[in-house]
Amino acid sequence: MLRYEGTLYRPPSEAESLILQATIGCSYNECTFCAMYRDKRFRVRKLEELRAEIEWVASRAATEVRKVFLADGDALVAKSSFLLELLGLLRAAFPNLQRVSCYASPQALEVRSVAEMSELRRGGLTLYYLGIESGHDEVLGRLVKGVDSARMVEVALKAHAADVKLSTMILLGAGGRSLSLEHARESARVVNAIQPRYVSTLVMTPVEGTPLWEQAERGEVDELTPLELAAELREFIAGLELRGSVFRSNHASNYLSVAGSLPKDKPALVAALDGVLASPERARFRPRGLRGL
Repeated sequence: MLRYEGTLYRPPSEAESLILQATIGCSYNECTFCAMYRDKRFRVRKLEELRAEIEWVASRAATEVRKVFLADGDALVAKSSFLLELLGLLRAAFPNLQRVSCYASPQALEVRSVAEMSELRRGGLTLYYLGIESGHDEVLGRLVKGVDSARMVEVALKAHAADVKLSTMILLGAGGRSLSLEHARESARVVNAIQPRYVSTLVMTPVEGTPLWEQAERGEVDELTPLELAAELREFIAGLELRGSVFRSNHASNYLSVAGSLPKDKPALVAALDGVLASPERARFRPRGLRGL
């Protein structure tokens, strides 16, 4: 059977995927806003444990598994030999497997060569989820992402060079009120430089047990209102110059859910957000109590 340790997290687009917990926790685990892996000691699981879980699923639903997401937060830091053997087990067990994906921290991408990522992509690991969070260096420093915007672009382009698709996340509200527009514009600049296949937004939300929560308790964090977040999202989308990307704000933390293909739908998305800003009383903001992480 599948043996999960602690709470599992996955991107919204992996809702129908088999979640295989290849690693426990996050090897970096320093981001001030993230509570997901605070209670876990990072380690790579034993391949034999994973083999048994794969065989258990295959004995019940071998032909039904089309996508696999490798949890937890940083599976890409595992040794290439481990990942390649794991990918081989997945291909052998699930004949209709179309995609394997995982979260990829900037630190994991830094230590991976293009050749290694290319080999893993040929093995089936074809999509990385990368939390950019911001393109503004001061904001990245506040969040303790461990890289500046220039380095974020460099490591992301390594994945491109390996022909691996990227799904990138931007954290709305991360700059507070004072840096809101600069955060939006600089984030668009970085996303434009990367040209990811997928772009999504989340809303920065203080969670108990994180440094961000402690900062908020001391009154050091500006939580933007839904309308201010809509203005920031509008500025971000208006600044995007993408050649073929899918945009979504469907994560549960968002007050507004918008989606489209860029560049085709950019004018419509900007116009829709202009409508929200012009007539906020008619906007369908998600109630705060129904938002989640």
